[in-house]
Amino acid sequence: MIILGLSGAISHDPSAALYIDGKLVAAVEEERLIRDKHAKGKMPLEATRFVLHQAGIKPADVDIVAIPMAPISLSSPARWHYAKRYWYAPDRSLDALFNGNRRYHRYANNIRAMLADLGFQEGQYEFEPVEHHLAHASSAYHLSGFKEKTAIMGVDGKGEYATTFFGYGENGKIHKIKEFYDPDSLGGLYGAITEYLGFDMLDGEYKVMGMAPYGDPDKYDLSRLIDFDGSDFRINTKLANVIGLRRYKEDGKGYYFTPELIKWLGPRRKDDAADDPYIHYAASMQALYEEVVLGLMDHYLGDIIRETGHIAFAGGGALNVKLNQKIIARPDVKQLFVQPAASDAGTAIGAASYVSEMRGQKVEKMDHVYLGPSFTNEQVIQACESHSEKPKFKQISDVPQNIAKVLNDGNPVAWFQGRMEFGPRALGGRSIVGCPSFKGVADRINEQIKFRERWRPFCPSMLERTSKEMFKVDHPAPFMTFTFEVNEEWKTRVPEVVHEDGTSRAQALKPGLNDRYYTLMEEMEKLTGNGVVLNTSLNRRGEPIVCTPTDALNMFFGSDLQYLIMEDILVVKDEFPEHI
Repeated sequence: MIILGLSGAISHDPSAALYIDGKLVAAVEEERLIRDKHAKGKMPLEATRFVLHQAGIKPADVDIVAIPMAPISLSSPARWHYAKRYWYAPDRSLDALFNGNRRYHRYANNIRAMLADLGFQEGQYEFEPVEHHLAHASSAYHLSGFKEKTAIMGVDGKGEYATTFFGYGENGKIHKIKEFYDPDSLGGLYGAITEYLGFDMLDGEYKVMGMAPYGDPDKYDLSRLIDFDGSDFRINTKLANVIGLRRYKEDGKGYYFTPELIKWLGPRRKDDAADDPYIHYAASMQALYEEVVLGLMDHYLGDIIRETGHIAFAGGGALNVKLNQKIIARPDVKQLFVQPAASDAGTAIGAASYVSEMRGQKVEKMDHVYLGPSFTNEQVIQACESHSEKPKFKQISDVPQNIAKVLNDGNPVAWFQGRMEFGPRALGGRSIVGCPSFKGVADRINEQIKFRERWRPFCPSMLERTSKEMFKVDHPAPFMTFTFEVNEEWKTRVPEVVHEDGTSRAQALKPGLNDRYYTLMEEMEKLTGNGVVLNTSLNRRGEPIVCTPTDALNMFFGSDLQYLIMEDILVVKDEFPEHI
């Protein structure tokens, strides 16, 4: 059974994923292929082309196309809740009641038209809509590998109408316990404050999370933003999660907060500084988010967690690694699985996995996300030879050993190897790597290579066995979806990857999943005593992670990077290292 999952139902992060008999053979985000971050308003056209090509199949071979959006009945409380809560925008309110599946029909029609352009013929494939939050839930639960009864949590901006999901999985079936509906959205609230703090919604939430450790969450009380009683919550739409005329506007752009918020908190942040009061607002928002999510989790899922200790988590809110740190620190939690592509891109996987499971075909546990394009040495050489900058390059042997020496000398290296990762984290496929014990390397990457805010932290990739020494909590961390408290000794051993609050967001790599990257860390261990590398995504601020060799070369020549290794091809700007 061949199932194609297609995301982008909420007009951002379109992607494609392909299952063949329960095995995820390919997945890629459209943004990487068309070089447009989040690809807002686009269909997953090139992504679909890629996954079919990667699998060596034709449109006629696909049995089912699954999408992460479904029609919602008028009898559902979702549409009535939306209409009631958005009373101040009667056009939207009435539309929810009388034309409440408009977005679904538009998306389904656009997908069908796209498929027709690619050679799919109506009647040759089944078309399966999956509720947005069920797709998120499946992407976490069904791919977790958990056999026990599993608590499931989904937190994001919104799907059709639902914003927050609590349920459980048992024997492959997903059961709903409770959903909350727009505008009562924790992801939406965090996004609105993200906009107020000067970042883009759907892109800057992790920057707010990164800013929060610099502030004091008790200095400003943001609890007016949300009414929470332990089992229910209600967003204060006089301040945030607003539409229409309630929005604060600046230079013709509307935001998801109101002029009342500006009166309360002061002007919107507009530069790259991490200063008072904004760092404290970030800290307070993070603390408020954690309080509400953990409280709801306790109320709706506490019994299940105490029974089995297993949780699966997805939705954009699941990428909040500070919240995840709090979850895994709980004594009743044995293991938390966070879908590495937890945001809407991952719903392509979730829609397809849900349909597969419902048709009786179990899907494999997700052990890695190396699901995108890869390139040969010959293709890399061709890209170098045709590039306008006429790069200096040569093929080298013993790549991990030689690159480890370059890192040990204090040089960041662009690391382009194997299949590109799916999801927002660079995990050793398309990364910039550095030596985490070399003083100043993080500042250099921020200022001269990534061109991003100076206070942004960097993450470590490490040998899995190293993580047991470096962190105070022992928990699997293959996808950089958790932060951990760093043991005191390691704070001085690898200071360039320890954040302001003494934590690190880590990738702990097992052998056999990315052998060349693993070997690089082993070589760093021989040279430095630490089986750790600094790892950040191979892109510049505001750009998608690179996909092709030409993308990597463009990024290389647009930054202060001096070394780029693509497969076995080393590109330099000055001279080749003496040892190579």
